[in-house]
Amino acid sequence: MKAIDRLYLKRPYFGSPRMTIELQECGYAVNEKRVARLMRVMGLQAIVPGPHTSRPHPEHRIYPYLLRDLEIGAPDLVWCTDITYIPMRHGYLYLIVVMDWYSRYVLAWELSNSLENSFCLDTLARALSTGVPAIFNTDQGSHFTSAAFTGQLRDAGVMISMDGRGRCMDNIFIERLWRSLKYEEVYIRAYENGHDAYKSLRRYLRYYNQGRRHQALAWRTPEEVYQARP
Repeated sequence: MKAIDRLYLKRPYFGSPRMTIELQECGYAVNEKRVARLMRVMGLQAIVPGPHTSRPHPEHRIYPYLLRDLEIGAPDLVWCTDITYIPMRHGYLYLIVVMDWYSRYVLAWELSNSLENSFCLDTLARALSTGVPAIFNTDQGSHFTSAAFTGQLRDAGVMISMDGRGRCMDNIFIERLWRSLKYEEVYIRAYENGHDAYKSLRRYLRYYNQGRRHQALAWRTPEEVYQARP
């Protein structure tokens, strides 16, 4: 699963057939059925149209993408969220993050040992307790299209935006966070358990907010930029 995670981070457009071929070329004795099952467990799907290992709930409303050609020049105009897979020495967890688009500041996060929707709702509630954005952007996954999740946003007066199918660039800053998190933290450690993972990720995300300077932010930290909002 760690190998799949690494490959997916580099090639998020790989579905299970291409992922299987790539793993086999790396020396793993796997077949497509097993790879497809593992990708389902990890909550991964290719970001291009075609057969997917997970799909939006067919009864959930899909909202339009509102960020195209939109100039985002200050914090709290747009927030975004996503879920990623966190491997441990034995087992795995899921991490959700809510981020301010302009500053890259992580507003709230949570770990879960399952993909039940409650940890997404709790994280959103914590983020909204600190402020309210004009627009909230997500992908079309069933967690974010659920009535409970979109209902929290509508009740707060937030406009909802959702990525287009097969458009990984629509939520690019979350994707960049995952890459930094995985290569600077997750892949160089082997978490013994959930408690160990939580402590280490908390330390890294504090560093990310308060100590990791971004060239795109004029070498300021996300917290510096976010706290400078009007």
